Amino acid sequence: MFSQLTSRRRLWGAFSGEPTHAILRFLDWLAAHSLPPDKIAAHYRTGKRGEEDAYFYLRKLGYTMVARNFRSPRCRGEIDLIGWDGETLCFVEVKARTTRDVKPGEAAVDQHKRRMIAQVVREYLRRFPPSCQWRFDVVSVYYEQSKTSQPQIEVFRNSSLTA
Repeated sequence: MFSQLTSRRRLWGAFSGEPTHAILRFLDWLAAHSLPPDKIAAHYRTGKRGEEDAYFYLRKLGYTMVARNFRSPRCRGEIDLIGWDGETLCFVEVKARTTRDVKPGEAAVDQHKRRMIAQVVREYLRRFPPSCQWRFDVVSVYYEQSKTSQPQIEVFRNSSLTA
């Protein structure tokens, strides 16, 4: 009985992206310890890491991810992640933070940011029938301790694009 549960967990882990996530973490660590120092600002590296962790976290929640960092040539802005949660198409904005002291990640999605995302969402939705259900989610990722600790991730489903 125990061996069946263990093999099912391993099988689920393979489909949830855990092996891929572990390999990416190892390659990031290897690059950080063997390549010359990165010239990218720390907050950009934090954001990139946050988007990667949010991607795998949403996959574990059952989202089927279809796009990352979607941009449109017709308007400014970017949608960090796009995925299906059941029958609903989700547009996800990821905010990564190293501390909660200044402003929570979800509060950083201000009116200007929502307006830009709404334009890109409209552009993306032109490909789908008008009856397509969709929503806007915000994911906050917090790295408050060491770089090796697991991040704290919060998903705010069905956030408003109007502020």
